[in-house]
Amino acid sequence: MKALLSIHDVMPHTLPRVASIIDTLRAQGHANLTLLVVPGKDWQPSDIATLARWQQEGLELAAHGWHHHAWRIKGLRHRLHAALLSRRAGEHLALDGDAIARLMQAAADWFPQHGLASPSTYVPPAWALGAIPRSHLMTLPYQRIEVTRGIIDLQSGQLDKLPLVGFEADTRWREQALRTWNRLQIRQARRGEHPLRLGIHPYDPELRLAQDLQRLVAEPWQALRYDQHRG
Repeated sequence: MKALLSIHDVMPHTLPRVASIIDTLRAQGHANLTLLVVPGKDWQPSDIATLARWQQEGLELAAHGWHHHAWRIKGLRHRLHAALLSRRAGEHLALDGDAIARLMQAAADWFPQHGLASPSTYVPPAWALGAIPRSHLMTLPYQRIEVTRGIIDLQSGQLDKLPLVGFEADTRWREQALRTWNRLQIRQARRGEHPLRLGIHPYDPELRLAQDLQRLVAEPWQALRYDQHRG
């Protein structure tokens, strides 16, 4: 079975935790990983050097929003999404289509501006793409965008629906909801021919589903980066 393995929220202050997760995954035989980098943070030269080294080692760097923080809650849909899922992470949901496009373009530009290869993958924070028209997406320099339901191929415009699991459970309610969700998604992946998307956040190894995460990454998945997946 195949799995698309990603580590979210790669920021200067999470780099030690990200490095630890990378080491754990590599020890389990999972070398093909995608790191979701948040450009709009206070990146220092030493931090950029770490990203460059990971990229040289074969890890994919993807763009992951700009601040990874919504400075305001806009409308009922955003309010519900924030309460149930994203809290303040869904920054796209506070923006209109033009502002989302500008944010995504700025995120793409940041990588070569810092000596890194341009990202071909974009993952909006909390997988919440927001109200951006397809015509805007087609002008952006990405090949694929990940959303909750799957991966959008920007060349064809098609959505490849893929199961998704996560482990960011810091309350009992989130633990119960995510464990039920993950069980269904893993079952779907085992029965079908599509890879499982396994999204890991920097603090997951310390949260309530840490043992679930450990058991899953110990399985003999064939790990893929997002840029290795073909829908």
